[in-house]
This record gives sequence, C-alpha cells and structure tokens, in this order.
Amino acid sequence: MKMQRWKEALTEVVGLFGFTLGDRYEPKIIQKIVQEVLRSINGKYLNVSKHPVGIEYRVRDVHNMLLSVGVNDTRILGIFGIGGVGKTSLAKAIYNSFIDQFEGSGFLANVRETSKQENGLIQLQETFLRKILGEKSLKVENIDDGINLIKETVCGKRVLLLLDDVDQLFQINNLLEECDWFGFGSIIFITTRDEHLLTSYNVHLRHKVKELNHDEAFRLFCWNAFKNEKPHNGFVQITKDVIRYNGGLPLALTVLGSYLHNRDIHHWKSALEKYKRIPHNDIQEKLRIGYDGLEENEKCIFLDIACFFTGEKEEYVTKILDGCGFFPNSGIKVLMDKSLIIIDESRKLVMHDLLKDTDREIGTNKIQGILIELPEQDFIKLSPEAFSEMKRLRIFINRNANFTRRPNYLSNELRLLDWHGYPSQSFPWNFHGNKLISLIMEESLIKELGNGMKNFQNLKTMKFVSCRFLTKIIDVLGLQSLEALQIERCENLVEIHQSVGFLDKLDNLKINNCQSLASFPRSLKLRYLKSLDLRFCKRLKKFAEIESEMKCLTIVLLAGTTI
Repeated sequence: MKMQRWKEALTEVVGLFGFTLGDRYEPKIIQKIVQEVLRSINGKYLNVSKHPVGIEYRVRDVHNMLLSVGVNDTRILGIFGIGGVGKTSLAKAIYNSFIDQFEGSGFLANVRETSKQENGLIQLQETFLRKILGEKSLKVENIDDGINLIKETVCGKRVLLLLDDVDQLFQINNLLEECDWFGFGSIIFITTRDEHLLTSYNVHLRHKVKELNHDEAFRLFCWNAFKNEKPHNGFVQITKDVIRYNGGLPLALTVLGSYLHNRDIHHWKSALEKYKRIPHNDIQEKLRIGYDGLEENEKCIFLDIACFFTGEKEEYVTKILDGCGFFPNSGIKVLMDKSLIIIDESRKLVMHDLLKDTDREIGTNKIQGILIELPEQDFIKLSPEAFSEMKRLRIFINRNANFTRRPNYLSNELRLLDWHGYPSQSFPWNFHGNKLISLIMEESLIKELGNGMKNFQNLKTMKFVSCRFLTKIIDVLGLQSLEALQIERCENLVEIHQSVGFLDKLDNLKINNCQSLASFPRSLKLRYLKSLDLRFCKRLKKFAEIESEMKCLTIVLLAGTTI
C-alpha cells in the first residue's frame, strides 16, 4: 500500500507546473520560492479562533452530516443559532477542513452588514468572483451583471463557498440564485440567526450551533482570563459565578475573560455586578442585532417575554399577548426561527440570561409593563397617585413587595394583573378591566370584585390564593371567556355563585383547601371542563348535578370533602 501511495504522489508531482527563475544566486532563488509558496497558501485558510474550545467534535458532527448526502451532489449546509454562539468560528473550521479538495473557494464575510452599504451587493458579487477567479481587478457594473458573471464563472466548477451572517433571502438570491449552477460535489455553507431563511431557500441540511457545555465554557473563559485552562488561586468561585452568568456563549466568555485578565478580585466582583444590570457594550451590540432585525410587533413580544414571561407556559403567554393584539402565534414562531427563544419539553418559554438583560436594557420611553422582584421581601411606600400617569400600563407583576397604600388608579389597558399582597379590599372605582386577560391575587386583601366584574368579559384566567378576606365569588355570568378559575387556601370563602356552573369555556375549575366553603353550584353545564379539583373543602357535602355532556372531563379530585 505504501509503495502504491508513493507512486501516486510522484505521478502527481510530475504533472505539476513549475516556474522559471532566471537568477541563479541561491539565496535569492530560495527567497523567491518561499514567496511563491506563501503567496499560494496565504489567505487560503481562514483564521478560526485563538482558543477553539469545543470546535473539533462539532466539526466532526457536521462532516458526518455532509457525508450522509451523495458526495457528487451540490451540498448546501445552513449553520444557525443565537448571536455570539460561535456560528462563524465553526463554519470557518469546517471550511478549512475541506479547502484542499476544491478547484475554487471563497469566504464572504459580514454579508448582512455589507449588503446594507451603497452598492453592497455588487461588492459581495465582486468579492465572490475574485475569490473564485483570482482576478483582483475584476469589476461588476450592476447586480444583474454580477448574477450573470457568477453563473458563467461557477458553471460546472466544483467550489467551496462560505456566506457568513446572512439575514435576508435576497442576499442569497443575488449571490447564488440557483445552486445547480455549481459543479457536482460543490459545498456551500450559510451562517444565519434565522432558521426560517434556510427553509425559504430549501436548505435541507441544517446544523444548530449549541452553547458550550459547562466544562468547555470554563476552559474558554480561563484561557482568556488567565491564559491557562484553570483559574488562579482565589478566583475559583468568582470564575464559576461568571460562567453561571454568561452561560455557554463563546462571545461573552471571550469578551469578559479578556476584559478581566490581570485585574484584581475586587474589580472582578464589581464588574460582574455591573454586567448583571448592564451587559458589556461588545456583547450587547452583538446580541441586540437579533432584536433590531424584528418587526415592531415582534419587538413587543420579545420585550414582554424578556421582562415578564421567561419560564412561563407558552399557552398562558400566548393568551396574554393575544389580548395585547400582538399576534403571538406567528410572532413567537419568528423568535424561535431567529434563535432568540426556545420552547422546552414542558412547553415553557426559555431565553438566554444575557439576551434578557440586553433587551430589558432597551426599555421603552413610556411604561407598558412593570415587574417587581426584589432580592428579598420588602416594603414599598406607595403614593395613591403612583399609577395615575401610567395610562399605557399593560402588564403589572408584583412578586414579593409589600405595598403600604392602595392605588387610586389602575390603567384600563391592563391585560395581566398579578399582584401578590394587593393592599386593598377592592379595585379603584375607575378600573373597568375590560381588556384584562389574567387576574392573579395571592395573599392580598381583596374582599370582593363588585359590580365591575361584569366588565371583565375578556378575562381568561382568574386565580386567588390565600386571600383571607375573600368570602364569596359573586355572579360571574358575564365572564364567558373564562377558561380557568383557581381558588386555593382562601380560609373564609363561604360561597361560590351558581353562575360558575354555566361558564361555557371553562376547562379548569380548581377550588381546594377552602375549609369554610359550604355553598357550591347546584348544577354544572361545563361541556369543555377537563379538570375539577375540590380537594380539602371539608364542608362540601353534595356534588353538583351534571346538566350536559362533559366529554372532555378527565380529572375529578374530591379527597378531603364529605361528598
């Protein structure tokens, strides 16, 4: 076998074309040879990363994917993922691993930014042609001329091409248009944040770049911060804190590691606290690109998720955002396509912490949402007029602040009112709640909702937990959009109005641990009810009459009652 490979190599060498050197002075001949070799290899391989942690096995995975397709086919691979996750570094490493196998090759960097410039697409077309042809003086008159030249140039050629940071379909169409121009065995890589763009161009081979795992993130950060794989003495714990904050984003780990290099522990602690509130400019600029590329409706959805709904169920968030007029079914899909959010196996919305911090920092000039989540429970001295100027407030969530005064105004634009410890027995007289989608009261002083309940016609979720002054649920027949009614640990609740039994869209009725409850609807006509929970309402003695078919009902819980 070795002898055969030698023969093949020598045959190849014999067939190579040389060049004539007229000067016979040996040092000059050597110098010219070196220059020629350097000329032929310079610019051929792309610079990947100073510390390519975790890239090797990712390259191997992509190789296996490409090999699953016939080697004589033109293969287009889309590499996508969140900003800063390392798409370009991975694509360059894969490109380098194939470079020697092709007649022509080209790397088009920063396609998104370049295409925004005047004649940017023409610049990209010229760069493409120069890379393939090796002619530096080549000029393109206009975009159509460029498309025709590319078609003529690459026709039948086996080429390797990398288009980096693509965000619009027209960019691909003006550079590639039809992939069948290329010779058999050609490979084209496209990096993007937008998976849907790959779908639009019929890119069937796709690789989502995942964040580094903990060990990889630790190593990459340490290489940048300490020029070693391990932290210096005394920096172990704070290094772990930085990793926890950054997650597995190579961009953030590299930027912060380089910034913290050779700085003392006090500077590290200060910087970490600062960046938890305001991300580093270089990181924020990179991550904000994803936000800036959204339409206004999608920006609103993204900001609401970043500020209020990370970790919440998709179904619940969709209801709130739909009530805000944001078309969440399509908007959430766009955010997923652009790798800005994911939906986990339990159908909860998940967003990277750095993205959340960046988009919270974007903010808005007029307050539309407030989330109060203090490091520990504390008192807030509230002026009764505190909300009077917040006419556009759509979302209010209080997790753990104790308010000392009741508000005398609440915005009628509210879609979500989730107020732990609401400091009054009733709502302001001028609050109509006609746009309210979700009402959640926990450990609040609320006693009754009054006649204003008839205005809550868009309400889908109503929940009361540990509201000790709540004694009765009055007529709710006007709440025909209500899908979930949950009342838990309201110890003085005595009566549930008969109208609850006739809420046509109700699918979840949960009233448990309400030990004083004695009056429950005599009949139920809830055809969409899926779950009925009356556990530990120990004074309940009689079950309601069923007035209609309840084909959806799957759960009935009656433990702890005397039924």
